[in-house]
Amino acid sequence: MRDDTVTDPAVYARFFTESDDPTVHARHAPETVFYRWAIRELSAFLGCAPTTEAVLAARADVSADALARRLLGEANIAMLLIDHGYRTDETVPPSELATRLPCRVFPILRLETLAQELIVRHDTFDAMLDAYSAIVERARPDGFVGLKSIIAYRTGLAVQAPSRGDAAAAFGPLKERARREGRVRLAVRPLNDYLLRRALEIAEPQAMPVQIHTGFGDADLDLREANPLHLRPLLESGRYANVPFVLLHASYPYVRELGYLAAMYPNVWADIGLAIPHLAAEIPTMLRQLLALAPTTKVVYSSDASQIPELFWLAARWGRRGLGTVLDELIALGALDPDDALAIARRVLGGNAAAIYGLPWP
Repeated sequence: MRDDTVTDPAVYARFFTESDDPTVHARHAPETVFYRWAIRELSAFLGCAPTTEAVLAARADVSADALARRLLGEANIAMLLIDHGYRTDETVPPSELATRLPCRVFPILRLETLAQELIVRHDTFDAMLDAYSAIVERARPDGFVGLKSIIAYRTGLAVQAPSRGDAAAAFGPLKERARREGRVRLAVRPLNDYLLRRALEIAEPQAMPVQIHTGFGDADLDLREANPLHLRPLLESGRYANVPFVLLHASYPYVRELGYLAAMYPNVWADIGLAIPHLAAEIPTMLRQLLALAPTTKVVYSSDASQIPELFWLAARWGRRGLGTVLDELIALGALDPDDALAIARRVLGGNAAAIYGLPWP
């Protein structure tokens, strides 16, 4: 957050739930295992009583930058890949984060946010599409290490193949709304689908990674439309075989489906962010389900954390602990030896991501 000062317990609790309902923030989020465990962990780290009030008081005793540096440093986080298209007005851009945090920061380009800005700015579909295509084509030279789509939130993952005419027709009413309100939310299937496919066409010759939200998330999501199996026609088309598809959120609760896709398609990776840390004590269960089929070269640690540094720290702790639990079980079973397990941990916790995004890794 730009202002990391939080004094209201309900405001703090909203960072620990995907719900946007104030009643959930005030009454129910603090009663989740995720929140209770987080407060216990944070109280030990901050040296205070295990209560929300004590944690808020302790974090207020240090500056936002000092708290972030301490938490991310203690978590041994080497790199952050930041999508600044989420709560843009409330959060710090990647270029500024890079000067404030003890790790390297790389930006990700969010496609739907970009398209919304261009719909407001341009009067015709052709002008908007030309600008969109040009920015996506320049993404890598401009420093972005990947693209990102939240189409699951808007019109679902069953991406169709609309014609240019269909997309242009959908542009008109959205442009009228943009003129009236000065902003627009892109949630019209022909245009959403057309723009995602256009981005994939650009990403294909560059082998540019494309992150796609799958599974659970914010309250505006129809979870039925976020099953990653809906992406199978895109994967089977052969048109995007060079695009690394990085499917986010562990596709929870469709974890097994994600494991299947990662096992079947060479250009599908399973990113376990948001499930870590939100699943808390169930993180090992999620990892067991995913690793039942997914190659260990296809599993990518992340946190999907934002706004407060505590989430990055908790995710790193619980992600390592959960992966360690599952790998220890596999050693005890005789499926792995300790050297195998260590190599897998190194890949999942950083090596796989570095390979996908073309980043340096020890």
